[in-house]
Amino acid sequence: MSHSLATEPLPKSGEYNSKITTAGVVGGFVLIIGLIVALLMSTPNPEANPRTLGFSLNAFFQWLGDMQPLVQIPIVVAVFAVVVGLILLLVEFAPRRGKVYFWIRLIATFAIPFIAFMLLRPYGNAILYVVAIALATGGLLFFADLRARQGSGYLFQLMLFMAPAAILLGIGLIYPAISTVVQSFFDKEGENFVWFENYQWVVTNPEGTWSIINTLIWALLAPTFATAIGLAYAVFIDRARGEKVLKVLVFMPVAISFVGAGIIWKFMYDVRQGEQIGLLNAIVTAFGGDPVSWLDARPIWNTLFLLVVFIWTQTGFAMVILSAAIKAVPTEQTEAAALDGANSWQRFTNVTVPGIRGSLIVVLTTITIMSLKVYDIVAVMTGGRADTTVLGFEMVNQQQRFQSYGHSSALAVVLFLFVLPLIIFNARQLTKQREIR
Repeated sequence: MSHSLATEPLPKSGEYNSKITTAGVVGGFVLIIGLIVALLMSTPNPEANPRTLGFSLNAFFQWLGDMQPLVQIPIVVAVFAVVVGLILLLVEFAPRRGKVYFWIRLIATFAIPFIAFMLLRPYGNAILYVVAIALATGGLLFFADLRARQGSGYLFQLMLFMAPAAILLGIGLIYPAISTVVQSFFDKEGENFVWFENYQWVVTNPEGTWSIINTLIWALLAPTFATAIGLAYAVFIDRARGEKVLKVLVFMPVAISFVGAGIIWKFMYDVRQGEQIGLLNAIVTAFGGDPVSWLDARPIWNTLFLLVVFIWTQTGFAMVILSAAIKAVPTEQTEAAALDGANSWQRFTNVTVPGIRGSLIVVLTTITIMSLKVYDIVAVMTGGRADTTVLGFEMVNQQQRFQSYGHSSALAVVLFLFVLPLIIFNARQLTKQREIR
């Protein structure tokens, strides 16, 4: 035992320093998260008044709102310039050595989080938590910056660059996402914790069930047909005369909003007593048939008729992307395949399609994500009636019409789970393409 201990190499001092830094950073994060949780779990005092530094963001925006519009613009520009100037000033001083710059970094790391939290006007019973969170955040940043391998000032400079974007992402994306997930476990009013009852409603209630079924139909059929038709257009239009004019005509529906496309096709599907103004029913009655209520045809048929509208708007997008990809396929490969005796179809399937695989994946995943989020077409054409609802529409419907925030949040989480695999797949494909390049 003593021999093994004597021959075992001693760890280097750098390893100890790295472990201390890691332990300090992890401990700081745990402390900050604990303080935030304690703040959120604390019982609010209804009589507590907001505490400020004599100035707050709310007061600033109220004061700004009382100004004339032409006066507001230069004020906003001036405030923005001052904030950017301070950030750039700190960025410039951050990596410099010396006691003066050391104290500038030390003061900034504690002062910036404190001022930022106080500008949000915390209530009296939360002021201690706010001060503690600000001090912990500043201490963690200063400690990590002081022990950065690149030298003191590097991490502080990096954080200053990242802070504006990180704050906007946190407020506009991360916080709403977390809030939605939490809300999905509460009841309609958002007061009582109900575990998975909202998710049970999604898979058992007719509206929730049909929203999932129809969303899956949209996600499977819409990208398949839109991409296939767009690919066919790309191949044949590239060989036709008047290529530019034909591409403009096919691409025009892409420029139309989903609301506009829904209104156009609603007139085409229109059914009424007397003379038919809807194109489809005008054709049916012209041949002696009875008018058909296309958007009430169940099961599934009305959803397929709505899908036609979406495919019509996305085919031009697929055509443009795939046409550019086809033109990028080296002609030498096609000519070599022709010399080997391959016919047109074999050259297309064995040379062209593999050559545009990356573009096909982008088009398919992009249209799939758009089909999963569809709302406008359903809202304009059917309003979700006759079992045509989808997750995007039903999510908004439950929140606005029924004021059921729990059901709406659960539908939003389910929709996110549908989109997430596609986002991960796209990210991996982009990573692979970068590695190849």
